[in-house]
Amino acid sequence: MWFRDHGRAAVRARKSAARIALVAVVLLAFGVAASTAGATGIRIVTQGTIPSGHQPFIYSHNDVWYYPTIQEAINASHPGDWVLIEPGTYKEEVKVARPHSRIWIRGMDRNGVIVDGTGINNPAGANGIEVYKDNNVYIENLTVRNFERASLNGPGGNEIWWNGGEGSGRVGPHGWWGKYLTAYDTGLDGGYGIFTNNESEGEWENIYASGFNDSGIYLGACAECDARINKATMEYNALGYSGSNSGGNLIIENSIFNHNTAGIAPNSENPGDGPPPQNGACEHIPPYKPHHKVLPEIKTTEIAHCTIFRYNKVEENNDLSLPANSSAAAAPWGVGIELPGVYGDLVEHNEIKNNPTNGVLGFEYPNPFPPQEDTIYFQFQGNKVANNTFSNNGYLHKAYSNDIGFFGGLFGSQTSVNDCASGNTLPDGTFPENLEGTWGCQNSTTPNPDEAGFSGVEYLLELQAESENRPNIEPVAAPPAQPTMPNKCENVPANPLCP
Repeated sequence: MWFRDHGRAAVRARKSAARIALVAVVLLAFGVAASTAGATGIRIVTQGTIPSGHQPFIYSHNDVWYYPTIQEAINASHPGDWVLIEPGTYKEEVKVARPHSRIWIRGMDRNGVIVDGTGINNPAGANGIEVYKDNNVYIENLTVRNFERASLNGPGGNEIWWNGGEGSGRVGPHGWWGKYLTAYDTGLDGGYGIFTNNESEGEWENIYASGFNDSGIYLGACAECDARINKATMEYNALGYSGSNSGGNLIIENSIFNHNTAGIAPNSENPGDGPPPQNGACEHIPPYKPHHKVLPEIKTTEIAHCTIFRYNKVEENNDLSLPANSSAAAAPWGVGIELPGVYGDLVEHNEIKNNPTNGVLGFEYPNPFPPQEDTIYFQFQGNKVANNTFSNNGYLHKAYSNDIGFFGGLFGSQTSVNDCASGNTLPDGTFPENLEGTWGCQNSTTPNPDEAGFSGVEYLLELQAESENRPNIEPVAAPPAQPTMPNKCENVPANPLCP
């Protein structure tokens, strides 16, 4: 993406001719075109000339096939195969499902391999690459753009999606792996950039997303996620990161969240991506069951935390001109890290600055809201905010705008307890005022921060209303090129693209 095509046709023609010549030499050397026993399958996707002759071609004891589309290559793949995609713009929706598990899908240039949804008219909403209920699928070194929802709140709009069973309420597959991925939308109805739900065990690294009306990255519906997100850059989204009911062993680190409407927002949700709640404590707590109506109870600040947000830069999450669907727009805006109804998370060693309403904002969260018969009153309980650097947060000077705000007791409950803060630099204050005293992590227990009362509810509703009533919504421009994979042939068996 974002390169000029001038002169590239000639370069592609020379490369294609060289590749065909190389394949011919290989065929002569082996004297056969039959598949070798035990060989690794290499599926090459090309928009150039496909070499003539019987496939597969044999290259260094590996089987090599050529395909004009990504979907055809995936449909032909077997566990252990590699799908390698040559630079080009591929206008197709791609779906990976069983039995095509344990495959690697890798672009040969992050910025040059583009899966493009522009102009695809799918009444059910278009998705870019969807991995459906499939284990251990790797997607690396490519760009997916402009796959949009059927409507603002409709289905579709997911650029890269590991779908473990949306709406099933169960964690099914495992193994979602992504590196050097770019996702962006230049319209108004792109939903999620890079998205995993109802799965466990995975990692994203060196990823980028912008322009989404829900979140740049989303990880939901995994009480024990066993996941790591590292070196992500999320900007110009309604939410940089959103994670409904995702917890357990989950680390988000060394990442940048800036120029979103709100930066980082793990949350408990009902019904949404069940089962709730979002629980970051290492001690496993059974999911909420409607007939039991039992929520976690964290009895001390001295707990081990397994959901951790650390070493991130969370800056200038202040943009109300971005597209937002109704769900994302309901989140209080202008916040660096917000913690609605979460349990046992750790926020440490982050740089949090220039967020207009709050650096960190934790609060009780009745969902659905306004309260109704099936509302669950999720508490803000057992969280720790420590050793972060805050500066110039809350510069709008609203009633409770500051570096850190803890809100409990908002809806009659007194169980938003054992949250604590310690070792932070706090030039722009806290609520309650004596946060690192009464609510300091040196205390084995801390009380419910209920001083705000109804005015605290009004503050949250004010931020929500401002987010929902965005005066001038504008699409986001395409981002600049992102760093491509340093070694595009890393771990790839020998083939004409990786000799």
